[in-house]
Amino acid sequence: MQIEYKEFPKDIPVIIEDSGFLYPFMISPLFLDNQKDIDSVILALNENLPILILTSKENREGYRDFDNSYDVGVIGSIMRKVVLPDGRVKILFQGQDKGKIVEVIDKDRMIAKVDLIETIETNEEDTKALISIIEEKVKELIKVSNSIPIDILKIIEDYKEEPNRIVDLIISSIKLKKEENYKIFKEEILENKLLLLIEYLTKEIEINKLQTEIRSKVHSKMDKMNREYFLKEQLREIQKELGTSENGIVNEELEEYKRKLKAKKKYMPKEAIKEIEKQLNKFAKMHPESADANMLQNYLDSVLDIPFGVYAKKEPDISEVERQLNSDHYSLTKPKERITEFFAVRKLLSLRGIKSREGKGAILCFVGPPGVGKTSLANSIATALKRKLVRIALGGIEDVNELRGHRRTYIGAMVGRIVQGLIEAKEMDPVMVLDEIDKVGRSHRGDPTAVLLEILDPEQNSNFRDLFLNFHIDLSRVIFIATANDISQIPAPLRDRMEFIWINSYTPQEKFQIATKYLIPQEIKKHGLKRNEVTFSKGAVEKIISNYTREAGVRNLRRAIAKIIRKVVYEILQNGVNRVSITVRNLSKYLEKEIFEVEEREKESQVGVVNGLAWTSVGGDVLKVEAIKIEGKGEMILTGSMGDVMKESAKIAQSVVKVLIDNKIVKGVEKGIYNRYNIHLHIPEGATPKDGPSAGIAMATAITSILSDKKVKNSVAMTGELTLTGKVLPIGGLKEKLIAAFKAKIETVIIPEKNYQKDLDDIPDEVKEALNIVGVKRIEEVLEIALEE
Repeated sequence: MQIEYKEFPKDIPVIIEDSGFLYPFMISPLFLDNQKDIDSVILALNENLPILILTSKENREGYRDFDNSYDVGVIGSIMRKVVLPDGRVKILFQGQDKGKIVEVIDKDRMIAKVDLIETIETNEEDTKALISIIEEKVKELIKVSNSIPIDILKIIEDYKEEPNRIVDLIISSIKLKKEENYKIFKEEILENKLLLLIEYLTKEIEINKLQTEIRSKVHSKMDKMNREYFLKEQLREIQKELGTSENGIVNEELEEYKRKLKAKKKYMPKEAIKEIEKQLNKFAKMHPESADANMLQNYLDSVLDIPFGVYAKKEPDISEVERQLNSDHYSLTKPKERITEFFAVRKLLSLRGIKSREGKGAILCFVGPPGVGKTSLANSIATALKRKLVRIALGGIEDVNELRGHRRTYIGAMVGRIVQGLIEAKEMDPVMVLDEIDKVGRSHRGDPTAVLLEILDPEQNSNFRDLFLNFHIDLSRVIFIATANDISQIPAPLRDRMEFIWINSYTPQEKFQIATKYLIPQEIKKHGLKRNEVTFSKGAVEKIISNYTREAGVRNLRRAIAKIIRKVVYEILQNGVNRVSITVRNLSKYLEKEIFEVEEREKESQVGVVNGLAWTSVGGDVLKVEAIKIEGKGEMILTGSMGDVMKESAKIAQSVVKVLIDNKIVKGVEKGIYNRYNIHLHIPEGATPKDGPSAGIAMATAITSILSDKKVKNSVAMTGELTLTGKVLPIGGLKEKLIAAFKAKIETVIIPEKNYQKDLDDIPDEVKEALNIVGVKRIEEVLEIALEE
C-alpha cells in the first residue's frame, strides 16, 4: 500500500511503541500485546489505511495514550500480520514518511488527524558544508565506537543529494535519549536539523572516548585468568538471556524459521541452504531488539517466502492456449499463431527431454502502439497455462538495485522486483511481464539494462544472483514476456535476446468488432448493468470510433464506452428509466467534443500540398507536406520541428528536383527557375517533433508542384525514401501508414516497389480493397501519378 500524499492531512489509526523512534524506509517487526494497538492494526488493514507509529515518552513506557507519547512519528503500512501462540500480534511495518498529529479525533480508538512533516530546504552551499562536517564526525565516531556500522560512510556518499535520508540513517544507528531523538525528528528546517546532528555526534564521540579510557584502565588491572573467566561468564549469561528472553520470542521465531527451512530444504540449491543456515546462526546469537536482528528477520522472512519447488501442475496445452487467445482477442492472427508455435516447441522439447536455448525460453517481446493488447495477450497466456501473472513496470526505472536487490548493508534493504515477483506469484514459473522495456532509464545508480541482459538470456538466467539473497536463483522456468512501444529505444544487446512480435494498429472495422464483442459487454458487466438495459446502435459505435477517439489501439475507445455507461447508470438510478439506447442522434449527450481519429483529405487539389504518410508510436497518420515559393536566390527554408534525417531528406529532394528540371523530365518548367525562388517547406503541427527519411518522395513532389505550378491530386498519399539518383527506397511501418490513409479516405497510395512485393500480405483485406496501392521504383513514376496535368 503506497501513501497518496495529496490525501494528507488524514484521519488514521495510531500505535505507540516503547523501544524508540522508527524512521522512514525502515522495515521493522513489532510485537504488540496492548489491545488498543492491536485494534489500530485491524482498523488499518480492514480500511486499507496507513498507520502512524508514535514513541512513548521517557519513563512513560507501557502507557497507551496521546498524553504519554510524542506527537510525531512514522507513517507507513503493515506488510504482514501474524498472531503468536501467546496471544500477542507480530506485524512487519514499513515506514514511508514522517508525520505529526494535527488533532486527536478519538482517544479511545487511538485515531488522530495526521499531516506530513515537510522539510524546509536551506542554502545548498551551507547544506553541503554541514554534510561534510557530519561525514568527518562519523569517521571519528567509528574509530572510538563499535555501535555504528562502517557502511554508514558509503551511505553518506551515495545520498549526499538527500540530506534528510542521511540524518535518519545516522540517528537510527547511534543510541540517543528519546528527548534528543524527538528534537531532531520534529525539526522541519534542514539547517537546524543538521546542526543538531553535529551536536549529538560530538557528544557521542566524547562519551565513547571516556568509556574507552575507563575500560582500558579497568582491563589493565585484571590478570589474564580473571579476564577469561569474566568473558566466559558474560557470554554464558548473554546466551541464556537470548534463549529465554520475553516469553521465548527468539526461540519461537528461530524454531519457526527452522521449520520453514526444513520443509523447503530439498528444493533449494546448496548455496541457498548454506547462506540461510549461516544467517540463522547469527540470528540465534542476537538480542531481539537490536537493529541487526530486525534486518536479519526481514531477510529470513523474505528468503523463506520464496516458493522453492512450487511449479505449475500441468504442461502447456496448445489447444487451450489457442482457445484462450481466440476467446480474448479479435484479429491479431499472426501474433496468436507465433505464441501458439512458441508453446508447441516448449511442449515438444519437454516431452522428448531435450534441453536447448529455445527450450529454456526464448523471450517474446510484444511491440506496438499503446492500447493494442500487448499486456492482455500476456494475461491470456497466463490464464491458459493456469499460471500466475506478475507485471513488473520498467518505465522510468533507473536504480539497478530495483531489479537485482539491495545489498544487506543498510536499513531498508530488500529483494529485487524479480524475486519479489516470485514471492507474490507463490510459484517458480509464473508468466512475468516486463512492461515498457523500451523506457528503462540509466543513472549514477547503474544501468538496469545490464541486469535485464542476465534475466532475459536463457544461458544465464538459471543462475540469476539477487544481491539481497546473496545466492543464485533459477529463473529458467519463468515465462518472460516483454512489451515495448518503440524497439529503437531498446539497447542492441538487449534486443538480441528477444524475439519481436509486432501488434499493429487496428482498422475501424476491427475496432468495431472489438467494441461490440468485447468492450461493450465487459463494461456493461463491470458497471453492474444487465445486457438489455443499454444498447448501442451500429452507427453510434462507428461514430465513437471515427469521431471521438484518436489512437492505434482501443484504450480510449474503452474509456469512451465506460463514460457513456456511467451516465446510463446515473439515468437509470435518478430518472427511473428501464432501458437506454445509444444512437447517432443522442451520442453527443453522453460524450463531449469530437476528436476525429485521422483528419480527412483536402476537398480540392492544391499546388504545393502533398499527403505524406507517417508512423508514430501511437499509430499511423496522414502528414501534410506544404511548400511555397518566394522570390529569392534558391535557398531552402525548413519549418515544422524536423529532425536531422528529415532535413537531409528535404535537401536531397531539392537536388533531385533540380536535376529533373535541368534534364527536362519535368515538362513546362523553365531551366534554372529554382535559382530565382526560395522554397519554404513546412510540415504542419509544428510543435510535434518529426524525423525519418520516408517523407523524401512527398517533399520532392511538393517542390516540383510549386515550381511547375501543377496541382497535387488530393486523392493521392505517398511514403518512401528518396536517393540522390532518384530511386525510391523501402520504408517501415507500412501497415499503420496504410490504415491512416484508409481512415482519411485516400484513394491512391504510392509506396516503394520493395514494400509492395513483400509487405502487402500483412495489410488487412478491407484496407487493400479500399485503396489503390501502387509500387514505384523512381521519383519520375511518383510525379506522373501524383501531379495533375
